[in-house]
Amino acid sequence: MSCPSIPGLLRELRRLHRLASAGEILGWDEQVNLPPDSAAFRGEQMAEFSALLHREATSDAFGALIEDAESMLRSGALNADEVLVVREARRDFDRATKLPSEFVSRKAAAQSRAYHAWTAARAEDNFAAFAPLLKEQVDLAREEAAFHGYHGSAAYDYWIDQFDPGMDAQTIAGLFEPLAVDLPPLVGAIMDSPVKARPDLLRGFDISRQESFLRDVIARLGFDFNRGRLDRSVHPFCSGCGLDTRMTTRFFEDNPLDSLFSGIHETGHGLYEQGLPAEYIGTALGTAAGMAAHESQSRLWENQVGRSRAFWQYWEPFYRQAFPSSLESVSSDDLYLAINDVHPISIRVDSDEVTYNLHIILRFEIEKALFEDRLAVADLPGEWNALSRKYLGLEPSNNSAGCLQDVHWSGGAFGYFPSYCLGNMLAAQLWHAVNTEMPDLQNQFAAGEFSGLLSWLRDRVHSRGRHLNARSLAEEVTGAPLSPGPLMDYLTERYGSLYGIAG
Repeated sequence: MSCPSIPGLLRELRRLHRLASAGEILGWDEQVNLPPDSAAFRGEQMAEFSALLHREATSDAFGALIEDAESMLRSGALNADEVLVVREARRDFDRATKLPSEFVSRKAAAQSRAYHAWTAARAEDNFAAFAPLLKEQVDLAREEAAFHGYHGSAAYDYWIDQFDPGMDAQTIAGLFEPLAVDLPPLVGAIMDSPVKARPDLLRGFDISRQESFLRDVIARLGFDFNRGRLDRSVHPFCSGCGLDTRMTTRFFEDNPLDSLFSGIHETGHGLYEQGLPAEYIGTALGTAAGMAAHESQSRLWENQVGRSRAFWQYWEPFYRQAFPSSLESVSSDDLYLAINDVHPISIRVDSDEVTYNLHIILRFEIEKALFEDRLAVADLPGEWNALSRKYLGLEPSNNSAGCLQDVHWSGGAFGYFPSYCLGNMLAAQLWHAVNTEMPDLQNQFAAGEFSGLLSWLRDRVHSRGRHLNARSLAEEVTGAPLSPGPLMDYLTERYGSLYGIAG
């Protein structure tokens, strides 16, 4: 990668990124460290900072730098990397300049209010308390989309494109429909299998030792703790950039797999950020391809790697050493089955990788209905429960285990949820490709060696920045279009074998 022709634009993009990253630290701190009675003040801080960043990102001086670079582009003086930087800088600048500063500030304050309202509502199982703030988030999402010329149901396409450039609701629906048909029979066959997992055997895991073990795993996978950290929050997340990566998880004594796999999931995000070209952070060359690509990394490390037999061949002795009394009566087979337990549950982040995609399809249907005016926010709990019965065969015990379980909507992140399932599809295709190229990969895992996979991902995915979106990435790296087929093949092979289901 090289950008010798546009140094001025690069400097300004990096400066803007430094400002934006400071705002991310405010957001991270809000979910990790903020005193409970300081929420209103943090909302004011977020509003002020968002207005400041918007002013800088829409300045005439920045626009002039882009125009100068575009004149060089038209003359043919720029290389492919520079063309990408200029094109994406223009895209981001045009989007930012269409938003009034007043709106940006108002939205930031509303998101802060909504987050704190959501945490309280979830703890109290009180959807009615959160509903007005959720409606405000939907209205703000529509308002922002309208500034960009997206009206009515098209507002949802605007938000999908924000998270996954080039995607829209129709494309996603076409990719999700086969999964909605093919997954339930696989789930049914697993549920009917005489092979039964016993996750209830995993109880009484000391939280301090859980955290110590998780940190060992994360470091072994390749996460650089000198450029990142792990903390605790209500909902696990990863924020920041490769120069300062902030990850969080949560711990429960009687559900140790929650912290372990959510921690590995966020590590996948962190490894992607730390693998982006550091010298170009803040530009399209040092920015992720989109959230489907990002989720492909987190889901691949969490599932294809973290739930594999080879992974546990290496880690099981250390796990038993950390929790000798808790695992004393748990056999290796029972442990591995618990790790790969498949049964429908209400909570997305705790669900197995087979039913997980049904959770995403449910949320996609909810979001589409909201933006197509087929669903009012006040009626969301009933629709959620109906779709849960349809896709998962169960109804959550309360709204905290249903429509209040996820943090995303409190931050206006509509259109994000589909990225998880799209990421699962891309992860399955990447997994097939890397195992084809590296047939000894499982032996490497069994020996505690994960650098081979990380290096492959750094070369094929991380180093490319935004040169390719998720669909282009699938085509170029795996030689096939993004498709649900490889994901179904992978799930059928892994879980069919484990649960004795004939292929």
